[in-house]
Amino acid sequence: MKSRPSADPPILLVEDKDSLRTMLRHALEAQGHTVVEARDQREAEAALLASNPAVVLSDLRLTDGDGFGVLRAAKDHDPQLPVIVMTAFGSIQDAVAAMKEGALDFLAKPVDPDHLLLMVERALGQRRLATENMILKDELAQRRGAPLIVGDDPKLKQVSQALHRAAATDTTVLLEGESGTGKELFARALHALSPRNDGPFVAINCAAIPETLLETELFGHEKGSFTGASQRKPGKFELAHRGTLFLDEIGDLPLALQAKILRALEEKTFERVGGTAPLKVDVRVVAATNRNLKAAVAARQYREDLYFRLSVFPIVIPPLRDRPRDITTLARYFIDKFCRDLNKKPLVLSPAAEDELRTYAWPGNVRELQNCIERAAILTEGETIFPRHLNLSFRGPSLAAPVDEDGGPWSKIDLSGTLADASKRTLLEVERRKIIQALKEGGSPGAAAEILQVSYKALTSKLKEHGIE
Repeated sequence: MKSRPSADPPILLVEDKDSLRTMLRHALEAQGHTVVEARDQREAEAALLASNPAVVLSDLRLTDGDGFGVLRAAKDHDPQLPVIVMTAFGSIQDAVAAMKEGALDFLAKPVDPDHLLLMVERALGQRRLATENMILKDELAQRRGAPLIVGDDPKLKQVSQALHRAAATDTTVLLEGESGTGKELFARALHALSPRNDGPFVAINCAAIPETLLETELFGHEKGSFTGASQRKPGKFELAHRGTLFLDEIGDLPLALQAKILRALEEKTFERVGGTAPLKVDVRVVAATNRNLKAAVAARQYREDLYFRLSVFPIVIPPLRDRPRDITTLARYFIDKFCRDLNKKPLVLSPAAEDELRTYAWPGNVRELQNCIERAAILTEGETIFPRHLNLSFRGPSLAAPVDEDGGPWSKIDLSGTLADASKRTLLEVERRKIIQALKEGGSPGAAAEILQVSYKALTSKLKEHGIE
């Protein structure tokens, strides 16, 4: 078997016997593989997070924990991760049980190195094929109109994997997450990845429509069913036939309508308002909420049977603050987008602006970040976005503090002497602090001069005047 340079992520080797672990490591490294070692389940779980391996090779019997625990941890980390288990010849039954739990294959001890290497190559090949299929599926979905989901944080990858698994089925999906996390974006991606992608995607926001009109919006109405109903109108369930119906803010659905939605989900039948004939539809439902539906059920504000019917396959979308590595990635994506839309030259983020974006809590999530960058792209006159262009809200107390005779900022100002003396001292201190702030924000005197809207020569003169280096 030829040796080759390692282009794959490492192989995680979990074995408590030092001599066997060393022998297996040497055999794998001789074929160009990178190996990460672990002696027990706890070390293996830590290595999974740290190294993101391509294959896991684990003994079923460990002194601390066991191979079944390693297998479950590997599948929790990545459902597509191949796991090969090793077991003594007399414990083949354990290996069969492991394969039922998702192990790819097993090796009987004593381990034959050539057999091991063949099995690892097979696992790596399967891994590459699964990855290529997912990439191809993503590209196909984008050609069919799937939205681009930006980010590479592990939490987002877990959501993406769950989305792919759910898309292949016709089950009802419940997207849970805070306002602004992009639940409709994920719902559209789910539709585009599904076998229903040639059918319609129909969305309705249950919180945005008055309760008196919501039933007719969902189920339609017959001519003459109420004042103003001059003709028959199909509802969203009918319009989504052979496609996907996205029920946004499902937590705000009035109690009176919840029973009708439940029936439509369970039986795929309903009547239009004012109608008597049952209509049958073929619809896949994706629901979304920013409310805690379990708490609403406990408070008797939401039907328990509807909650269980909606949450067959729940997917929790993490808030932006929980995926910090994606903040600057998303910011740059939005900068490029808005520069194209506004026909502006490409803009860059200053280091200080990047720090502001990373440390901000983003209560409005991705939607707030998008609005923030759009505003900054409009306001920026040069080529660099500075913190002042971001205009982040919810930053805490205003800079314009009120007069406080018993303390506070005004009590620290020297008001002695004449009016002219006090005014000059105060002005010079404000000027000095503003220059220092601009230097920190811009990172260089040239950038600071641009922020202060003064010439470079004028700024260097002020730096000398205030003794700022």
